[in-house]
Amino acid sequence: MAHRIITQVVFTGARIIGRAVSESYRQAAATQKYAAANQNSGNAVFSSSNITMEEACKILNVGPSKMGQIDMEVVTERFKRLFDLNEPKKGGSFYLQSKILRARERIEREVRGYQEMAEREKELKDGWKPKIYKE
Repeated sequence: MAHRIITQVVFTGARIIGRAVSESYRQAAATQKYAAANQNSGNAVFSSSNITMEEACKILNVGPSKMGQIDMEVVTERFKRLFDLNEPKKGGSFYLQSKILRARERIEREVRGYQEMAEREKELKDGWKPKIYKE
């Protein structure tokens, strides 16, 4: 009698695990197809932590970026002020704090990208000059 119960438990557990694995595989395949379709069409796939540049500027109340020309001192000052105002220990919101943090990160990524692009253009214009290190 005990062997019947053990056999039923084993088969039931195997069936549950099999269904969970197959469902997770289907979800992963669907997500991969969705990301590939959006990548081919030119649309950016934003995860929950990524926000648009326009939204980041609105959150921190700074003007829109014109070719990476944003005063980072103003961004940092507004970030610090808003981040401290929304401290959860002081009755603020952790959600708003995380949005403020993501907005600052997005603006920094945008500015860094334009700086790297300007450096590459300058290097192409001036010609490649290797850096020589003396030991």
